[in-house]
Amino acid sequence: MEVQDNPAQKRFEMPLGEDDLAVVDYVEKDGVLHLTHTGVPSAWEGKGIGSKLVTGVFDLLRASGRKAFPVCPFIVAVARRKPEYADVIAG
Repeated sequence: MEVQDNPAQKRFEMPLGEDDLAVVDYVEKDGVLHLTHTGVPSAWEGKGIGSKLVTGVFDLLRASGRKAFPVCPFIVAVARRKPEYADVIAG
């Protein structure tokens, strides 16, 4: 499962199986991506997909030199549990 940026849709996507996508929506403001919503299909909930998605987003942002501002409560919680991503979070 690989996370990809879809700038046309303003979201990160992680394909799940043939027809499902987990997504993180964002809004870019002053060069910072405000991560506004996490969506995981109900069939995939409770399997750690959301955390894998968010850490994949953080990895992509780190690799591209971009910063994130978590707005979605789930993303805020993951960021707090993963201090190794502090360099990606815009303060």
